[in-house]
Order: sequence, then C-alpha cells, then structure tokens
Amino acid sequence: MNTNHINKKKLNHVGQSFVSIRVYSWFKNFLQKTCDCIKFSTRRRAQPNARARTGEWGEELSSRHLKKQGYEIIERRARPSRRGEIDIIATRDGTLVFVEVKTRASEQYGAPLSAVDRDKRRALNKAAIRYLQKTKWPKLAYRFDVVEVVGSPASKTPPVIRHIENAFPFERRWLMPFH
Repeated sequence: MNTNHINKKKLNHVGQSFVSIRVYSWFKNFLQKTCDCIKFSTRRRAQPNARARTGEWGEELSSRHLKKQGYEIIERRARPSRRGEIDIIATRDGTLVFVEVKTRASEQYGAPLSAVDRDKRRALNKAAIRYLQKTKWPKLAYRFDVVEVVGSPASKTPPVIRHIENAFPFERRWLMPFH
C-alpha cells in the first residue's frame, strides 16, 4: 500500500486528519515488516495465576457461605462497566447487597478488610451505581458487605470466613434517585 497517496474519501467524518492516517499506516507497515511475530487483532486470555485461582476459590466459598445464611445469589463477577467489577450481588430480606470478597492466605500482613481502602470503595461505588442504572434502580435497599476468607486451597486447615455486613456506605456524591 502506497502511503503517499490516500484517497480523501477514506477519511472518516470524526475529524481524523490526513497526517494521522499516514502516520498510522506507516507505523503499521513498520511493525509488520520488522516484527513478523506480531499479529493484529488476535486476543489470547492468559491462564489464571495462583493468586487469581485463590481469589476464585475465596469467591466460591463466600457464595456458599452466603447461601447458607439465606442470601439469594443474583450474579457473580458482575461487570456493569468496562472497569468495574462486583464479586457477588445478592439479595436478602428486600436488600440488594454488593459483596466484595477478600481472600488472604494468612493475616500476617493485616486483615483482608484493610485492603478495601478509599480507592477500592470508590471503585465499588461506581460499579454499583452503574449496575443500578442498568437495572433501572430496583426498589430495594442497597448496601455493601465484605466477606473475608483467610486460608488457601492447598491448606489442610479449614478457612476462616467472616461476613461484615454494611461494611461501608454509598458515597454522598452518588445520590440515589427517589423511587
């Protein structure tokens, strides 16, 4: 493809300039010539590492624990937006509960709850609000819970599971609409 001559009809209407198309096509050609191993638009999922497997194990234990406590699990690993993820969404007694699961092998470096810092709470608030917007604001009470799982799948001792209800509130800036 000759990058010196590009038909102006190929320019899109978003305001993409002639120069940016030339630079992009030059860069793409450069990469294809120099790196034969690069394939465009191929996407591979990485295998979960030990940390991810431990987290999934903790989420599974938490789901079972919540079911035993009378919660109905609506969704696990919900992704209401590109960036946000909610580990478990459950209901019980007219309350929609957003659950964050924290799994640690030991409490040597602190309780798992201490990992739910201000930034994590803000991210959970955003994800929960996005979920509520997508579900058209169900007429329920909402709250955030944290489930701590201390142990590992390889351990012979049973894990310790602690459920902290109403662990933190919705931030004030996310005002709920009136039903």
